[in-house]
Parts: sequence; C-alpha cells; structure tokens
Amino acid sequence: MLLLFLFALLAGAAAFLLFKFATVIDGDLTLVSRGLPRRERVDGKVVWITGASRGIGEVLAMQFANLGAKLILSSRNRDELQRVKQNILKTGGSGRKQATFNVNVFGTITLTRLLAPYMLDRGMGHFVVMSSAAGKVPSPGQAIYSASKHALNGYFASLRSELCTKGIKVTVVCPGPIETPQSSGASSSVQRHSSEKRVSVERCAELTIVAATHGLKEAWISYQPVLTVMYLVQYMPTIGYWLMDKVGAKRLDAAAKKGNTYSWNLIFGGKKSA
Repeated sequence: MLLLFLFALLAGAAAFLLFKFATVIDGDLTLVSRGLPRRERVDGKVVWITGASRGIGEVLAMQFANLGAKLILSSRNRDELQRVKQNILKTGGSGRKQATFNVNVFGTITLTRLLAPYMLDRGMGHFVVMSSAAGKVPSPGQAIYSASKHALNGYFASLRSELCTKGIKVTVVCPGPIETPQSSGASSSVQRHSSEKRVSVERCAELTIVAATHGLKEAWISYQPVLTVMYLVQYMPTIGYWLMDKVGAKRLDAAAKKGNTYSWNLIFGGKKSA
C-alpha cells in the first residue's frame, strides 16, 4: 500500500508539473527552478550592458541597478541612452542584412575580445549574452536574424570551453517572443495578433538575472509553443526539424497577414492559405 501511495503521489506531481509546463511556465525547467536572482553575485560588481537604450537592455539596466551593480551602458542611440541613465539615477539605482551581423555578431565579438584580457588578468569574469530562441531553432521568415544568433551561440559556446578553467563564465540567454514596449516609431513587426502570448520584458530581464547569478550556461525564456519546439530540437532533433518544416510556410503566411506567428494552430491547423 505504501508503494502504491508513493507511486500515486509521484504520478500526481508529474501530472502537475506537466500541466504547468504546458500552460504557465515561461522558461526552461532548470531556469525557473532556481528562484530569485542572487543579489550577492551582483552587488558592487561591474556590469556592461550593450543595447541598453531600449527593450530588454533598458530593463536589464534598471534591474541590475536595483541589485546594486555598477553599470556600463552602451548603445547606438546616444539620446535614448542618456534617457535610460537619467531614469536609473532618478530611481536610485543600409545594408540591413550586413547591419544585422554587425550589431548581433561582430559588434558583440569585438567588445568581448576587448574585455576578455582584463577578465583574464583578474582571473574572473562573466559574459551574459542576450541571444534568442532563433539561435537554437529554425525561424522561418527571419533567416538572417536566426543565422546571426546561431553564430553568436556558437562563438560563446566555444569561448566558454576555452576560458572556463581560467575563471571566466559564460551565460547565453535565448528568449522567444517578448512583449517589448511599443514606441511611436515602432516597426510593423510589433503590429501583431492580439492572441500572441509573449513574456513581458520585465520578466525576461528578471529571468536573465536569475540565469546569470546562478551561473547557468544557457537559459531559455518563452511561453508555449516555442518552449516545446526548443526542447524538441535540442533533444529530439529529427522530430523538431520535421515539425519546423511543417510549420515554415504557414508561419510566413501568418506573418504576411500580421497574424499570430507563435500559435499552436500553425502546428495543428490546416495548410497555408493561398
């Protein structure tokens, strides 16, 4: 009877976890099991945030400041960067395809190569890299962007292996669709279907800091179905890639109509419309 009770208890716990995974969890299981950020890993430390003038970078700056970090902020937009700086102080705390690689890959690598020698001299340092789910799985309609993020993931995975014995840590964060604040100059990409479920930029920043302060090598942040696709491609790639091939054309069709490009209907619905 005791064994039967224990089995039923375990089965119930597994069913509960599966339900949460399918409905409310917004990150991979290792990440969300770690709880809150560890302030002692951040307080008084120097944190350099690139792309800090808006979106995830801006919120990361605010949250790191609240945890006591000393910030270095960089961005291409000086005015917006100044605005972020003032907000933190107040609260106390043409070739577009080539441009994508310049910003996402070459710019990040250049900064990394400048900083790494100083970290090596000190015998410690931690790179926290904002990548994307598109760097882990195929992203129909965003091939160039996806390629840049795959390149970033490959570079930092290799760098981690090169420097891990010298006190240098690397955390690669891969968010899926994120609910970023809409500005007056927002592009058409934010004019999305109202039923898309996106992780808030504040939650994304919080989970990024959790991943960093707990020393995770990689973290995924997303609701379903993106999270399931990431697990499939990572651990069952044959099924994962087959699924993405099935979805690809329908996702392009949904994007062209400004519909929901992160819907279960893309997987279980009918063929793409003519």
